[in-house]
Amino acid sequence: MEIKDQIKKISRGSAEIIDLKSLEKKLQESKKNKKPLRVKAGFDPTAPDIHLGHVVLLRKLRQFQDLGHKVLFLIGDFTALVGDPTGRNELRPAIDLSDIRKNAKTYAKQALKILDQDPKKIKIVYNYDWLSKLTAQEMLELTAHSTVAQMLARSDFKKRYEAGSEISIMEFLYPLLQGYDSVHLEADIELGGSDQKFNLLMGRQLQEVKGQEPQVIIMTPLLEGLDGVKKMSKSLGNYIGIDEPPKEIFGKLMSISDELMFRYIEILTDFDLDELKSMHPKEAKMKLGQEIVSQFYDEKEALRAKNDFENIFSLGKTPENIAEYAKNDGKGTKLVDVLLENNLVESKNEFRRLIKQGAISCDGEKIFTEEWELKVGLLKVGKRRFLKIV
Repeated sequence: MEIKDQIKKISRGSAEIIDLKSLEKKLQESKKNKKPLRVKAGFDPTAPDIHLGHVVLLRKLRQFQDLGHKVLFLIGDFTALVGDPTGRNELRPAIDLSDIRKNAKTYAKQALKILDQDPKKIKIVYNYDWLSKLTAQEMLELTAHSTVAQMLARSDFKKRYEAGSEISIMEFLYPLLQGYDSVHLEADIELGGSDQKFNLLMGRQLQEVKGQEPQVIIMTPLLEGLDGVKKMSKSLGNYIGIDEPPKEIFGKLMSISDELMFRYIEILTDFDLDELKSMHPKEAKMKLGQEIVSQFYDEKEALRAKNDFENIFSLGKTPENIAEYAKNDGKGTKLVDVLLENNLVESKNEFRRLIKQGAISCDGEKIFTEEWELKVGLLKVGKRRFLKIV
């Protein structure tokens, strides 16, 4: 691919690139010397699941792989201990290292649904391997390359300082540690969300201090959640997890607004925007749903999810291949336990909420009591989740 076409591909769905001339130069040198660029992106495993908000960045990494470059998929198991202060208005509770490492395993597994697993195109690295080995002297030397004034000029720190909210010294270290990751890995390019600009620029700053050529920064936009307003987040409940069942992913995508749909299409697909804007919104949304599901599963599962959706909402039918649960003759099995075991609810709190709303039914009859006695029939949870009791 010509350099100008590579830049066009990389630029689509990017919020900001610092800077384009340097990117062009690095791509040209890589092509001339037949040496892949080292493209870094870091993920702090503070939660076990990857959602579409993370996929924006992962897709950009995949683009670089497809162009022949090597991705450094950085799992921030050390930086997660410190906690990224970006966008936070209060101190974050500490996370246990054992929990971080459990989350890290699921991050790597889920990310490889999108990234090319060829060892020539990806290396999974953990920053605990080098950051935990920094001596006190080396850490002090690192802090000498930034100032308190520089940190307080950062918008989130500035707001907290002016409001009298606490800022720990440890939080000041986070951008320096992320920047040091770029030095250690000798990154040519670093990707990150648009809210990460301060941290990403710190990488360039430290690379210059250490005599390395500064990395190019490519920032991706923050993806709005299903509500179309706030950033996609599991804590806000407005997310689509990439490990969710295909029909759940498809159904959630069909619930978004038309305006948000076109934003998802631009950022999460390679579709021609003009072509999809000429379609009926429902048809375009169906196409988006199939594309997203096929990214994490395959085209067969995507088509099945589409057919299930049409059966439920357009034709009033139940989906095919509903999971079954074998009921024991003896009493005592609780409905909540069955739903949790089969991933039809995420928690007991969600179960109670759905019961109160009358959103759980058996053979069309709504269930309003948590102590409902399990019986043979078709359970429906919410709008899209089914379980056959046999």
